[in-house]
Amino acid sequence: MKRIGLLSDTHGHLDERIMHHLSDCDEIWHAGDIGTAAVSDQLGALKPYRAVYGNIDGHELRRMHKENLYIKCEGLNIWMTHIGGRPPRYAKGIREQLQRLRPDVFICGHSHILKVQKDQQLGVWYINPGAAGIHGFHKMRTLIKFEIHEGKLQNMQVVELGKRGQVIDEA
Repeated sequence: MKRIGLLSDTHGHLDERIMHHLSDCDEIWHAGDIGTAAVSDQLGALKPYRAVYGNIDGHELRRMHKENLYIKCEGLNIWMTHIGGRPPRYAKGIREQLQRLRPDVFICGHSHILKVQKDQQLGVWYINPGAAGIHGFHKMRTLIKFEIHEGKLQNMQVVELGKRGQVIDEA
């Protein structure tokens, strides 16, 4: 069993509340728009870390991370990219990739909209953790924690980190 902490759209912001909530995870996954190499380095120092770069990420982060990440974890095939749209209105080319790759789980960020949904038509779990950073149009900063055990997602938990623009330093 692996306990995963999933976040996206930090846009260069990482506070103690985020670090606290990720501390009990086995791995940290970031679905892009990391913002700075320092954020990536801090997350990587805390736990094993996997990330994709997002549209705001510069050359340094694009050298550190890939645009697409394909993970096999505890019996699940997972595809993570930054810009993915949402069911049934996926970004250009995503539906075709989902049909070709047939992942069990599709993870993306970009929209700043928290959403977990089973796409019944494609047979894939769609997960967008919302935005953990303080910049953007989202109202609440969020991340998601879940477990993967014997090929199943379980114990999905949304963590609210406080309102956008507001940093709460206590965990």
